[in-house]
Amino acid sequence: EMSLENRMRCLSDLREIGYAVGAGFMVGAPFQTAADLACDLRFIERFQPEMCGIGPFVPHHATPFSAFAPGTAELTCYLLSIIRLIKPNVLLPATTALGTIAPDGRERGILAGANVVMPNLSPVNRRKDYDLYDNKICTGEEAAECRGCLGARMLSIGYELVVDRGDMAPLPET
Repeated sequence: EMSLENRMRCLSDLREIGYAVGAGFMVGAPFQTAADLACDLRFIERFQPEMCGIGPFVPHHATPFSAFAPGTAELTCYLLSIIRLIKPNVLLPATTALGTIAPDGRERGILAGANVVMPNLSPVNRRKDYDLYDNKICTGEEAAECRGCLGARMLSIGYELVVDRGDMAPLPET
């Protein structure tokens, strides 16, 4: 029940005291309009977050939205490319949700402008507890213990995995 204004104030306060902040939205959520997406993009442009996580809406069986169609990889990738233009240095993940709705979704996200593929760092025996949406991919390739598999997928589209801090912190002087 927190208002949008209060959430935005919290993000601004976090930034003011020195934290990197992120923002994001689901693509293709039920009842979402082109005007809603335009507002989301304008917010990203105004707020200039350090990270922007967007991914397609994926239905969950235990919600009122279970019968709705998922968002599309096409629209998600299109919006990733717009965000890359709006904020060239943003951390922009190719999400697991994108890989869930399309077998090559994360690769398509990277090709559209995403620059992060995050591994699943939760313990294997606990992953079932994170039931955000139905049919979430869990190939093992997104997991830290199978970085080589993910690296091969990225090489197949001409990219190489880099394991760094990822927060755009300046490099120490040498």
